[in-house]
Amino acid sequence: MVNLVIDAADPRRLAAFWAGVLGWRIALTGPGVVVVRAPAGDGWDLDVCFVPVREPKTGRNRIHLDLASATDRAQAERVAAARELGGPLDIGQGDVPWEVLADPEGNEFCVLGPRDHPPR
Repeated sequence: MVNLVIDAADPRRLAAFWAGVLGWRIALTGPGVVVVRAPAGDGWDLDVCFVPVREPKTGRNRIHLDLASATDRAQAERVAAARELGGPLDIGQGDVPWEVLADPEGNEFCVLGPRDHPPR
């Protein structure tokens, strides 16, 4: 995989949200794409690209991102940052070690708590 491409009604707004949640930067802004990139040396070589679409999102996505957290504090900070940046959804998963949120355009994602093993 080279890039993760996400459809967006407002690519700049959505890229700003994800850059803030991930602690990354907006690396490129053009008429057909806005690219969010990890800091050099982060170990993540995959850009997240936001492309404009005319149709608004309807329904749930077939797949979503799971964001890992090394500590409970890191998880809480990422959830707080997402909410401050406009992540509106919390579906109340109950007693599980993750929180389900959504970005400002309704794309679902999970913020996982610390784990002894990678998620499956």
